[in-house]
Amino acid sequence: MLCNRKMFLVVLLQVFTLSFLLAANLKLSPGPKAIVFIHGILGNYQEGSDIQKWVGEVHPDTPFYSIALYQRIKSLAPLWKQVDIIRKEVEGIMNNHSDGIHLICFSQGGLICRGILSTTQHNVDTFISLSSPLAGQYGDTSYLKYLFPNFLKSEIYKVFYSKTGQDLSIGNYWKDPHHLELYQKHSNFLAPLNNDTYTSEINDYKKNFLRLSRIVLIGGPDDGVITPWESSHFAFYDSNEKVIEFNQQRYFTEDSFGLKTLFNEGKIKIYVIPGVQHIHWHSNRTVFNSAILPWLI
Repeated sequence: MLCNRKMFLVVLLQVFTLSFLLAANLKLSPGPKAIVFIHGILGNYQEGSDIQKWVGEVHPDTPFYSIALYQRIKSLAPLWKQVDIIRKEVEGIMNNHSDGIHLICFSQGGLICRGILSTTQHNVDTFISLSSPLAGQYGDTSYLKYLFPNFLKSEIYKVFYSKTGQDLSIGNYWKDPHHLELYQKHSNFLAPLNNDTYTSEINDYKKNFLRLSRIVLIGGPDDGVITPWESSHFAFYDSNEKVIEFNQQRYFTEDSFGLKTLFNEGKIKIYVIPGVQHIHWHSNRTVFNSAILPWLI
């Protein structure tokens, strides 16, 4: 009788301990990290709606924020101005999610995210760059023809590499491989970010950028807007308009802002996805399932 009572107490203690540990684990285990989506040039917050819907189907309790700032024509404002305002909103989100967030940034939004990541002591876990001109833009695209119908890519540097041209977002990352000296002299956003021109803040940019746990770079040959499309992977043209891979770019070999360090640590994932036009990256379910969803867990 005494033996049975002792066994009962032992079992009861084990059950109580197991229940306590399970309860503690449930309380302490964080849910899915919050996601912040930043739209592209001439776009708006609704560009993130499909991704938000698909995330909700897989992880219904995921906080999702699509930034509704600098939309449509306002997205042509200078990028540092956009970074300063959008950063404040993103910092507020980060403060409310101390376990970290993910950034999904489309097209020009990827450069805005670059600016935020370089100038903020952030808690971003994964930076997902969705067809963004990270190494610059140089092409006769529909966007350029819409905004500047009377200019070809070979001539537009005369506009962009000026004080007036730098008041336009696209001028901030226009990189004419035939006029690199003018790019280095006038580009006040991409050139200092990529250390293509001297900035006293480059060490801070690098330190902040290296806070990332992972970078996911997504792009493809049928994009039709980002030119060269490999710019979405930090590759770019040489003076003969031959694409030089990202790991041969000076900012990689010199590890100017931390790209080489992240690569050597296995923290960069690159996706080349054919058959996707630029305006469809954020609404393509295959892209989401194969290249975005795996990194949100």
